[in-house]
Amino acid sequence: MGTYRYAVLGAGRQGTAAAYDMARFGDAASVVLLDFDQDRAAQAARRVNELVRGDVARAAKVDVRDHASVVRALTGVNAALSAVPYTFNLALTRASIEAGCSFCDLGGNTQIVLEQWTLDAEAKKKKVAVVPDCGLAPGLANVLAAYVKARLDRCDRIKMRCGGLPQKPKPPLGYKLVFNIGGLTNEYFGRALVLRGGKIQEVETFSELETLDFPAPVGRCEAFVTSGGTSTVPRSFEGEVGELDYKTVRYPGHFEKFKVLKDLGLLELEPVEVDGVPVIPRKVFHRVAAPRIDFPEDKDLVVLRVEAEGTAQGKPLRVCMDVLDFHDDATGFTAMERTTGFPAAMVAEELARGHVEPGVKPLESKALDHRLLVEDLGRRGIRVTETVSRPLLAHEKGT
Repeated sequence: MGTYRYAVLGAGRQGTAAAYDMARFGDAASVVLLDFDQDRAAQAARRVNELVRGDVARAAKVDVRDHASVVRALTGVNAALSAVPYTFNLALTRASIEAGCSFCDLGGNTQIVLEQWTLDAEAKKKKVAVVPDCGLAPGLANVLAAYVKARLDRCDRIKMRCGGLPQKPKPPLGYKLVFNIGGLTNEYFGRALVLRGGKIQEVETFSELETLDFPAPVGRCEAFVTSGGTSTVPRSFEGEVGELDYKTVRYPGHFEKFKVLKDLGLLELEPVEVDGVPVIPRKVFHRVAAPRIDFPEDKDLVVLRVEAEGTAQGKPLRVCMDVLDFHDDATGFTAMERTTGFPAAMVAEELARGHVEPGVKPLESKALDHRLLVEDLGRRGIRVTETVSRPLLAHEKGT
């Protein structure tokens, strides 16, 4: 019999993967999957129990919009993970604090994370630890950024590059949906926070296109600025790191095709009139495009590269962390589910064990043991390759 009681809000793809990780690695006495659709929650709980060959997971119906019912569901729980849309995370944080339950979430919206930060005093008073933005990027990318920064005495720059990709790209976009299409287009719009000259700046999304190479079978890819990926890292590292940015990785050609849609206004949120009816172009795009880029039977992969340059013991040093993960046939979890749900569960497990001090903590802060989190990925079959080298000097780059 395990020790800790967990709750997962949302029994979808990443929520189920997280529940599985808690059941397998979290010394769990119980893992309850909470969802408005109780049948979906029950199906997810059965899947988890079958995979771990135990009876640790169960299902319950909860409407995350109902504050009182969420508080009741989380009372007596050691740690909860929100795997529902980010719009609910602030309210769920308040409910968790009221219930005395430590809390983390998959995040996805930095402004909401900053609002969660304002609950720090309440969390400390209730002896509750809260860590927002714990998925892949933001999430695991933050962990690796903190890890590479700690390897250097002086950190000049950090590059964060991440993408969920099909193993075999298909037209029309060389892409398959690995999460909600609304989350995809949300990342492609707005402005992104970066560090330039050690100071926080905003840059336009869908800009600064570059090419980069990954090991086979991925090969040559492209990357461009998207929003949300840096999360709170620029605020945490301001004045300590010179340059920092995040870009989303796609197969070559994706950027150009999507930019045509963007430039034609087909992704705008301002309604236009069509035959006397107001229509939001982006909602139409979501409805029409989603089934054409879903490819549910196709297997995916995830690439994540976080690279830092600076000095260690007075010598120039580059530290590069690479993750290349694939759909797992043994469990049926996709690469995106593994690299999002598992790292989030790992944070929840640290919360349950009391390894994070009360209060609202950014994932990249020293409140968490980033080296331990990186090492624990290997137990889950997620391989992280660390490469240490000397960066090229300015005069060498031109040769």
